[in-house]
Amino acid sequence: MFLARVIGSVVATKKDAAMTGRKLLLLRPLLIDESQPDRFRPGANTIVAVDALGAGLDELVLFCQGSSARMAAGMKTLPVDAVVIGIVDTVDVLNRKIHPPATH
Repeated sequence: MFLARVIGSVVATKKDAAMTGRKLLLLRPLLIDESQPDRFRPGANTIVAVDALGAGLDELVLFCQGSSARMAAGMKTLPVDAVVIGIVDTVDVLNRKIHPPATH
């Protein structure tokens, strides 16, 4: 599983029939910043993932890829490589909450 921020959506009116009605999200994976472990830094790539939960723009999500993605509920017969499987409430790193960000 990986963490990502939802940065947009993808609309494809022509696609595999099995994907009809599936919401597609554009994700930016997040990594813990090695120099500041209380912060995330964006990954270098973007991912298109099927939304299995109803995630929204700017939410922090868990996603899985590859064969694990097809193990998510309702995905076994779909041609998917990435699926949003969780909407994140909190993230703690080194006993410090980094999501949601602390307010000053």
